Amino acid sequence: MLSRGWRIVAHRFRVGHKEIDLIARQGSLVAFIEVKSRRGDAFGSPLEAVTGVKRRELVTAARVWVDRYGRPSDVYRFDCITLVDNNLDHITDAFRPGWR
Repeated sequence: MLSRGWRIVAHRFRVGHKEIDLIARQGSLVAFIEVKSRRGDAFGSPLEAVTGVKRRELVTAARVWVDRYGRPSDVYRFDCITLVDNNLDHITDAFRPGWR
């Protein structure tokens, strides 16, 4: 991501008990990123761990970040970075919360 012009603007952004692992910006595009890892697939894929409850928590924390630091021209998306047995995958637009 960083080599493609992205810049990390927040790491472990917390709102109470809710947390966004990474927030990255590339121009007016802001990505809220959840990072999940597994040592294998015995317990499912890392993406399956981003449940509805986790998604709602991410959206709640993202709204706070947008209220504090967002710009009128910003576009937002929710990504997921998964790591399974040293295989990294960046899933853009992993989910869409239906806001903005």
